[in-house]
Amino acid sequence: MQTEAQAATCAEARAAARVEARTAREPHAACGETTDEATVDLAELMDLRARTYGMLARLYRKEVDKEVLDELQSMRFPTSTGNAKVDEGYHLLYDYLRTAWDDSVTELAIDYVRTFIGHGVNGYSAAYPYESVYTSERRLMMQEARAEVLQTLRENNLKRGNWTEGEDHVALELEFMQRMAMRTAAALRDGNEESAAEYVLTQRTFARDHLLNWLPMLTGDMRMFSRTTFYQGLAQLTMGYVEEDEAVLSELLDG
Repeated sequence: MQTEAQAATCAEARAAARVEARTAREPHAACGETTDEATVDLAELMDLRARTYGMLARLYRKEVDKEVLDELQSMRFPTSTGNAKVDEGYHLLYDYLRTAWDDSVTELAIDYVRTFIGHGVNGYSAAYPYESVYTSERRLMMQEARAEVLQTLRENNLKRGNWTEGEDHVALELEFMQRMAMRTAAALRDGNEESAAEYVLTQRTFARDHLLNWLPMLTGDMRMFSRTTFYQGLAQLTMGYVEEDEAVLSELLDG
C-alpha cells in the first residue's frame, strides 16, 4: 500500500512523462514546429495562467484605483470561452467598464467595502475573503485553513512579503497559483519537465483542497452583497476560471 508521499511521487513521475509527451506530439511536427516550440506553447499557457491569476489577485487585494480602472478599460475581453460562468463574468465586467468614468473609482471603493468588509458584527454580513470564515464552524478568521495555507507557502519557499492579512485571504491564494504558474513556465523553458510536473501537481492539489473548497460560498455571497456588476462579474469570472483551470491541470496530469 502506498504512503501519501509515495503516491505523490508517483503522480509527479506520471505527470512529468505526460508533460514531456505533450511537447513532442506529432501534430506539432506536422505544423512545422519542433519539440522546443511545442514546449514554448505550454510555457506560454502557464504565462497566460499567471497573468490571469495575477489580475484576479489584484482585484481582491484592495479597491480598484484609477490606474487599474484604466488598465481594465483598455483590455479586450473574449466574447465566448465555452465556459458559461467565465463568459457571464466577462460580460458583466465589460458592461460595467464600458460606462465607467472617474467617479466609478469611488463607487467601486464603496462596493468593495460593502462586499468584502460589511458593517455587521458576525460572520454573515459580507463576503469575507478568508477561507477560514467559510470552513470553520464558528465562521472565524485565523483558523485551520490559514495554518494549512501558511504551511503550503513554506513548503514551496514562498514568503508573504509585505502582506498583512491572513494567509488564507483569497488574494493570496490566487497569488499562490500565479507564482506556481510562473515557476512552471520557467521550468518548461529550462527543459525541466519533472519540476514542471511537480509544480502542476502542487497547483491542482491547492485548487482542490483550498480554492474550490470555499470559492462557491464566497462568490455566492459576493453576488448577494455587491451592488455593482463589476463585483458580480468578478465573482462569476473567478468561480468559472478556477473550475476550468483545475480541469486543465487535471488534463495535463492525467492525460
